[in-house]
Amino acid sequence: MERVGVIVGRNGRVRKRVEELTNTKIEVDSEGTVTIKSTEDSEDPVLAWKARDIIRAMARGFSPKNALTLIDEDARLVVVSLREIVGSSPNQLKRVAGRIIGESGRTRRVIERTTETKISVYGRTVSLIGFDPGLQYAHKAVDMLIAGAPHNAVYAMLERARRQMSRLEAELWEDTDL
Repeated sequence: MERVGVIVGRNGRVRKRVEELTNTKIEVDSEGTVTIKSTEDSEDPVLAWKARDIIRAMARGFSPKNALTLIDEDARLVVVSLREIVGSSPNQLKRVAGRIIGESGRTRRVIERTTETKISVYGRTVSLIGFDPGLQYAHKAVDMLIAGAPHNAVYAMLERARRQMSRLEAELWEDTDL
């Protein structure tokens, strides 16, 4: 409910932008329920799913700018429920969220920069937006932190992931030099 203002935006701008990009009609009622309908002139049914993911991302704490990156067909949203993994204890949820964020946000920033993803720790969830393979590595880092892995082990895995992604990118460029 507290994220409805972000989803609608000032004078409905955010909602209208999502509707334009996805050929959908979005309605938000007074209780915060969002209804997404494809318009009749919509040629791509996947766009309604994209609209759903964009709205979900904003509801999970992402800014409209970051959520709108999901319009790209290769971008994905992953939502991890901390409650399902660590239980409903407020102390456990807070501890695990703190491990993912890190001191002054350092751990989250390292994961985001290394994997070129965006992370939101909001309520009882951790959400990630990005492209593969970076999104997979970021998800693995979050899973490791939730499981209690030491931060230095997570950073080492991310460094290996960064080198792997650099190699893959270099190979792609070599293949296009035909």
